[in-house]
Amino acid sequence: VQLQASGGGLAQAGASLRLSCVASGRTFSAMSMGWFRRPPGKEREFVAAITWSGGATSYTDSVKDRFTISRDNAKNTVYLQMNNLKPEDTAVYYCAAAQSWLPPLSKKPNDYNYWGPGTQVTVSS
Repeated sequence: VQLQASGGGLAQAGASLRLSCVASGRTFSAMSMGWFRRPPGKEREFVAAITWSGGATSYTDSVKDRFTISRDNAKNTVYLQMNNLKPEDTAVYYCAAAQSWLPPLSKKPNDYNYWGPGTQVTVSS
């Protein structure tokens, strides 16, 4: 499985961006997906996750009520809608995929076995 994220860029505080992550391969619909981010000078951190069916999601507290993760299995794509962006959302954002035997909705990077190269999101105040 190969993952390619897009949709990052420069935004002002309060604006919105939507990240997309397209997966190659035929097993996308069986995989739970996650978004992580690495802020400047910090460790990679969990942002959001979604089960293979889209029936359940999980978010880190700092993005709840602002970010929404969703997926379209027909398009092999997972999305991260980011609203009311804040300067502290500035980071490189990564999408990740976990095969079915791994814990769904995990916040641990080690529970994901495929990663995309990341897309930069910069939020100015």
